[in-house]
Amino acid sequence: MVLTGVGHSDWLSGCSFHPDGGKLATTSGDSTVRLWDFSCGGGCVLTLSHSRPTWGCCFHSCGHFLASCYADRTARLWDLSSQRCTLTLRHHTASVNSVCFLPFSDLLLTCSADKTLALWDARLGVCTAIFQGHQHPCNHSTCSMVGHTVASCDSCGIINLWDIRKPAVSMATVDAGPRAANQVAFSPSGRTLAVACSDGLVRVVEVDSLVSSSLPGHRDSVQSVAFDHRGGAVLSAGSDGLINVWA
Repeated sequence: MVLTGVGHSDWLSGCSFHPDGGKLATTSGDSTVRLWDFSCGGGCVLTLSHSRPTWGCCFHSCGHFLASCYADRTARLWDLSSQRCTLTLRHHTASVNSVCFLPFSDLLLTCSADKTLALWDARLGVCTAIFQGHQHPCNHSTCSMVGHTVASCDSCGIINLWDIRKPAVSMATVDAGPRAANQVAFSPSGRTLAVACSDGLVRVVEVDSLVSSSLPGHRDSVQSVAFDHRGGAVLSAGSDGLINVWA
């Protein structure tokens, strides 16, 4: 253990590293987003408060703005310099479960328990596209660092792949059900997708062929997945309290 940050008063739902690698933002059921600075011993340097549980957050590539999403059906954009909410994004009709900026852009992607994804212009606060196709609440969505591909997953284990330029219909579907798929993550190359599943498996999907394989090892639901920066390893975290590294 390198650092431990104490400050949240309820469960943690997500985290995001600042682009400079020196800070970490965390979200929680205590309705706050907290910013931790490693240069001062990992202490909390900023608390952004709301009235409902916070599900996730993501930094803009410039590092000056942070987006977060909430159980009250909104996503919010925070200016870290002024410590103020500059935009509240309203369109979804149920909890907004994930939020992420498209790489090096002002476009923001959200997914919701209302079974849809939405694309936003974060400069104007305008919803520019809606992705419809899931039949069950969406748990998470993410975008590839290369190309135009978006992946999303839902509470019955369905993973959809989308072309950001053609949001009307998904490009492909992978069924990892019947239990929920909780999070998806692209490899740095965009060729591989890792999926955290509630059946205790990490599924690895080749994006071009849709061929998938399973990584067993967790004793309970897998809640999150990530690739290392080279794409050579997958990291997974589960409700069993384990973090597994797959090479």
